[in-house]
Amino acid sequence: MGDQQRFVRPEAIETLELDWGTIKWLSTPETTGAETFSAGVVVLEPGKGHERHTHPDSEEVLYVLSGGGVQTIADEEREITAGEMLYIPAGVEHSTMNTSWEPLRFLAMYGPPGPEAELRHLAECTVVPPEEQ
Repeated sequence: MGDQQRFVRPEAIETLELDWGTIKWLSTPETTGAETFSAGVVVLEPGKGHERHTHPDSEEVLYVLSGGGVQTIADEEREITAGEMLYIPAGVEHSTMNTSWEPLRFLAMYGPPGPEAELRHLAECTVVPPEEQ
């Protein structure tokens, strides 16, 4: 894969499998050459989510594609559904839980990129290459 892709097919991108779901980072500095942001599709399985955490040096935007759940940003907790966008400032604690019976899918973006690279190195992360999907 070159670092200047303009059209990215999900089936050509590795999948990160975690105990709460999967992520496909469709735009990263390595994949598209993007320098100021990264973007990927996250799927949280029903009843699953990720614990409160922060990204000290990156802002984050989430856009809910389908499903529903509960989003916490700092000390504010809200129900989220398809069509909503969430903004998480750098360094602010946040978490996402899928409280529905179907997968919760959302687009996640970091600016600047960086947190997406950290995820693939977690002990609980399995990287599945495109050819094995």
